Amino acid sequence: MARPFRFVFALILPLALIACGPPSTDEALRKAEKAGTKAELEKALGRPSEIQKLGPLEQWSYKTSDGSVTFVIAGDSVTLASGGTTKKN
Repeated sequence: MARPFRFVFALILPLALIACGPPSTDEALRKAEKAGTKAELEKALGRPSEIQKLGPLEQWSYKTSDGSVTFVIAGDSVTLASGGTTKKN
């Protein structure tokens, strides 16, 4: 009885791990669309891959499955979002 369970688990685990990967650039921008504060942005996308600070400004960058997304934050407010992909046309 334990063997079928192991077989099913072995098939499902890789799929679950793939699903846990980073979102695409479009998905990340869509998820963060309504985020107006740092707390809302972190709730939508999690901790950023990189944070750069320059006085009251912060730049939060997230790696995506096809590039990256960057948000500029002034104080506690998300002011600008941009995304770039590594797709080649």
